[in-house]
Amino acid sequence: MTDLPDYLPTASLETLQQRSRLLQTIRSYFEARNYWEVETPLLSRDCVVDAYIDPFTSQWQPEEGPGIDGSRQSEIRYLQTSPEFAMKRLLTAGADRVYQITHAFRQAERGDMHNPEFSMLEWYCRGETHQEQMTFVEELVRAVYQAAEEISDQSQRIPLPTGPFTRLSYEEAFQKYAGLSALGSTAEEFARLAEVRQISVPMDFETTDRQSWQNLLLIELVEPELKRLEAVFVYDYPPEQSALARIRPGNETFSYAVSERFELYLQGIEICNGYHELTDAAELRTRIVKQSALRQQEQRPALPEESYLLSAMEAGLPACAGTALGLDRLIMLALGKQKLRDVIAFPFDRA
Repeated sequence: MTDLPDYLPTASLETLQQRSRLLQTIRSYFEARNYWEVETPLLSRDCVVDAYIDPFTSQWQPEEGPGIDGSRQSEIRYLQTSPEFAMKRLLTAGADRVYQITHAFRQAERGDMHNPEFSMLEWYCRGETHQEQMTFVEELVRAVYQAAEEISDQSQRIPLPTGPFTRLSYEEAFQKYAGLSALGSTAEEFARLAEVRQISVPMDFETTDRQSWQNLLLIELVEPELKRLEAVFVYDYPPEQSALARIRPGNETFSYAVSERFELYLQGIEICNGYHELTDAAELRTRIVKQSALRQQEQRPALPEESYLLSAMEAGLPACAGTALGLDRLIMLALGKQKLRDVIAFPFDRA
């Protein structure tokens, strides 16, 4: 498809029709389980604050006339990196099971598995945990694969395992594939392992930061092994990787605190990220401040620390679980394609 004129789509019309059928399957799956579809703004004054995710911004000019000083103050709006903030506001308003198929936008994400504008499937359910959501995700993935089998050539597709998807805690994955504790090891112990395994360390690497070592060893030692498993959930992440998930404190059975979060890998590719959601507004405010400080250290643009979500959580966000799934990636794998541009009409370079 790369030799086609750039005014044409990179995905074939046949593939785009198959994509449409799979979207119908997904909607039917959710509706059969009493979820209802919602829409939330793509452009908002709110923005998920993450140290390493940069949103696209837009300047909005209010319609009102100039102020006392004769100026008209413009305001920044953000293209959403996830519909999370707005969807949780719907839960606070009384929604119970909601899902959304939308576009999300993230700067500096380009490649075979990334596009700055991508399709996201996100959903939330009151009263569930991340463990229950893993079961829900597995059933959804199987439904999409089954639908793809009925409408497309499957000769290039790697099938799902016949048995249940593997489930490994983050700690179990490190113990099994890296040979040390992810939660109990020091930065020095991570560094020694990297040296023994002859792992190349980036020039600007922060050698005293445990989380940086965890991420490096995850990429170099753990994720290549996860690819061999074809379909695997990794769950209960380190607390410092909690994002907007709840933290479960250690106890007599397991002494380490963990973040109640999971990710699904299919063929080694990250497909989704799910949380037993944080509902404590004070804790959310603390995390936003920390992420803002990290952004400042990285010399990234500041993002708003106040949001409608904080107000909603202070009013009372109910206990819930949520999942964000990369829809383009799932469709790509289900149809046996190799790159996102094989299932997207007009990727960023043709948009």
